[in-house]
Amino acid sequence: MLSVTVVQEASGLDPAANRARLRELVPSDSDLVVLPEAFARDFGEAGSDVSPFAEPQDGPFGTELAKVAAEHNTTVVAGMFETSEDPARPYNTLLVRGATTASYRKIHLYDSFGYQESGSLHAGPLTPVVVDIAGFRVGLMTCYDLRFPELGRALVDQGSEVLVVPSAWVAGPRKVEHWRTLVRARAIENTVFVVAAGQPGPRYTGHSMVIDPRGDVLAGAGDGPDVLRATLDRGVLEEARVTNPSLANRRL
Repeated sequence: MLSVTVVQEASGLDPAANRARLRELVPSDSDLVVLPEAFARDFGEAGSDVSPFAEPQDGPFGTELAKVAAEHNTTVVAGMFETSEDPARPYNTLLVRGATTASYRKIHLYDSFGYQESGSLHAGPLTPVVVDIAGFRVGLMTCYDLRFPELGRALVDQGSEVLVVPSAWVAGPRKVEHWRTLVRARAIENTVFVVAAGQPGPRYTGHSMVIDPRGDVLAGAGDGPDVLRATLDRGVLEEARVTNPSLANRRL
């Protein structure tokens, strides 16, 4: 069993204030706690320069995240802007701190729906990241990555049983429907759990979800701030892969 908490909370424009909230938002009774993309500091207005708020992984946000995770005896995933080789374009990075230490730099930048994230952020290397948390193999994706099923499948090919997707899914026409459909599709097509944490409205869509490998919704939020809890049962995953052996039946 893997106990999961999803924290659907907005990040603000003051990095110190966001860090200060970690202690109150991260519970001590879950194996895994997932916060949204860019929790260290929000994107700000569309097209804003976020480079002044980039930090190394062991900077103030990473240090505080590790400290809180250790104090609460859990593993936390949260998003930040990380300094890169291009001072003007940081990475959009997920940090994993606690019982496991890792990071993932967002591969697919949000050059879509009128946005051009690649103008202010640097894409990460084409290397899927999978970590071990409480006996489960957990793959990392960020927001727009969700629209690329090949990344989900690459993570599953490396043994992922859970996909974690911190996001700041921008609100707009059909965007909630896209989000909910894609989150469930990644779970069903890969017979994995998906833990998707979004920032709330009004700027973002919210609707964080935890989906099991059969496509059932274990927990779901609306568009406001919320906290979701779920328990991921390996028996459900094993049963789903017997009932729907799509991974074993692949021809390509």
